[in-house]
Amino acid sequence: MTTAPIILVPGFWLGAWAWDEVAAALRGDGHDVTAVTLPGLESAEADRSAITMSDHVDAICEAVRAADAPVVLAVHSGTGFPGYAASDRLPDRIAAMVYVDSAPGIGAMDPDFDGVEMPLPSREKLADEENLDGLSEEQLETFRRRAVPQPGGVLREGAELTNDARREIPSTIICTGFPSEQVKAYAEEHNPAWLGGLAELRNVTWVDLPTSHWPMWSRPRELAGIIGDVAKAHAPGA
Repeated sequence: MTTAPIILVPGFWLGAWAWDEVAAALRGDGHDVTAVTLPGLESAEADRSAITMSDHVDAICEAVRAADAPVVLAVHSGTGFPGYAASDRLPDRIAAMVYVDSAPGIGAMDPDFDGVEMPLPSREKLADEENLDGLSEEQLETFRRRAVPQPGGVLREGAELTNDARREIPSTIICTGFPSEQVKAYAEEHNPAWLGGLAELRNVTWVDLPTSHWPMWSRPRELAGIIGDVAKAHAPGA
């Protein structure tokens, strides 16, 4: 079976390990999969003081360039920002984008954030801010034990977008924490930075997968199926 190579990028506080179940399912179905740990998120002891959004974009681009063919780039949560910037830099090397409870972000996530890093919030605050449906206590404990603070510079810096070819890349938006119709309505009414690129995209498919904000843990098999179908549809020569 020939499919497009798949690159998986986790969201805040996470490394490549967060995709383990999804990656295993995809490989079991014959896909070529690479999961990425972004700079500053290697360990709690890593030096995050000088890490910027540009470093994260560079790391994603490096993974894209290393693939043997144009890739399916799947980004989760806050990595919609550097993922979209990578599509601006390398549109010819990205066959399709998949935004996992995420979207093409434009500008800075939080330009006023003044800390060196952002630790994982308390369980209570996390539950207030994100959907935890379907996550077991064991998964939440693993998340807290393995979480690494997010580099503050990544929140403050926005990537420059200059290549309109990014708009043509087929993009799948997987909505988990909130239904797609609610996300669309919110984007039209508020146009927040994290949804800023939606209006630019010319080829968007919306998929509802009701579950937590971390579907790689709460519905890994279903998520792998969606990403795998995109990879099959964009196989070299397809």
